[in-house]
Amino acid sequence: MAITAQMVKELRETTGAGMMDAKKALTETDGDMEAAVDWLRTKGLAKAAKKSGRIAAEGLVGVSVHDGKGVAIELNSETDFVAKNADFQQLVREIADVALTVENDVEVLRQTHLNGRPVADVLTDAIARIGENMTLRRLHVLEGDTIVSYVHNAAAEGMGKIGVLVALNGPEGKAQEIGKQIAMHIAATNPASLSEADLDPALVEREKSVLTEQARESGKPDAVIEKMIVGRMAKFFEEVTLLGQKFVINPDITVAEAAKDAGVEVTGFARVAVGEGVDKKEEDFAAEVAKTLAGN
Repeated sequence: MAITAQMVKELRETTGAGMMDAKKALTETDGDMEAAVDWLRTKGLAKAAKKSGRIAAEGLVGVSVHDGKGVAIELNSETDFVAKNADFQQLVREIADVALTVENDVEVLRQTHLNGRPVADVLTDAIARIGENMTLRRLHVLEGDTIVSYVHNAAAEGMGKIGVLVALNGPEGKAQEIGKQIAMHIAATNPASLSEADLDPALVEREKSVLTEQARESGKPDAVIEKMIVGRMAKFFEEVTLLGQKFVINPDITVAEAAKDAGVEVTGFARVAVGEGVDKKEEDFAAEVAKTLAGN
C-alpha cells in the first residue's frame, strides 16, 4: 500500500524513530502500523514502543465504593469546560452511585433507573440542557474484602481524570493504608495486569517475538539467545505486572513485597483514564474560528 507522510509522522511520534527509519519500517511491513513498531524495535531503532492510546475525549471518571464493592464509570463530554460544570459533575456522581447496584455491564447501567428513569434517558435530558454531547462509555466493577479508591487530578470528590480501584484481603486498617498507596502507584504506572498469569497471551507472544528477533540480530548461538530471551521476558513481566513492579513509594521492593509486609494481599485492580483509546480530531485553532465565523 502507499505510505503517506501522515503515516510516517504517526509512527515517528509513537516510537521516536527517525523519518527515514519510520518510512522504511512502514515499507517493509506494507503499512501495518503495529508491525512497523515491532520492526523498529527489532532493529533497535524505536526509542519507546508507546501505545497510540492518546487521551483525546474530555469528561470525568467517577468512583464509588460501598460494602466491599467499588465502581469506576467514565462519562465523556466534548469539552473540558463542560466537565467542570456542576450539573455534569452531579450526573457523574449519581451515575457512579447507581452503578453500585449493577453487574459489570455498561449497557445494563444505561437501562438502570436513576431518579425513576433509565440512566440513558437522564443523560439525553442532560445533553439537551447542557448543550453538549455526552457518552457513558465505560464501567468497571471490583469486589473484595476491602476496596480502596483513588482519583488523580480530582475535579471534585470522587471524580477526576484518572480513577483507580484496588481490591485487597487482610486487616481493614492495614488494607486501607497500603491500598491507597498502591492505588496511587497504579495511577502513575498503569500496569497491564495484576500478575504474569493475568497477562493477555497475545501481548506476551508479541513481546517474546520482538525480543527473539532482537536477540537473533546479535548473531549469538541459539543456546545463548534462549537464555537472553528468558532474562528479557522476566524483565518485561516485572515492568508490566502490578505485583512485579517496583513500588513507587519504596523502589527497593516490589508491590507484592509491600503488600506482604503490610500483611495484606492484592487481589485485583482497575484503572480508568478519561479518553483512553479515543482519537480526537485535531484542528488548527485559527481555522476553527474562521469556520465558526463562516457559520459552518
